[in-house]
Amino acid sequence: MTVQGGSNWTVVVALTAPQKVNTTWNGTPSWDSSGYVMTMRSNGSGNTFGFTTMMNGNSGARPQIRSCTTG
Repeated sequence: MTVQGGSNWTVVVALTAPQKVNTTWNGTPSWDSSGYVMTMRSNGSGNTFGFTTMMNGNSGARPQIRSCTTG
């Protein structure tokens, strides 16, 4: 994903159970108590980040961007 508008950014991504994030890059992730909402923050590696998901039996659902802010 590419975040436009600044190098200091925060993106909130929601997954559908039972999917999980397997790998992230170019950001620092944190999770809510459910384990299905990831907040990814800039780690100084620019304005792109990525993640891969494990389907865990739910191949039809796609991650949803809940919010994207830049500063």
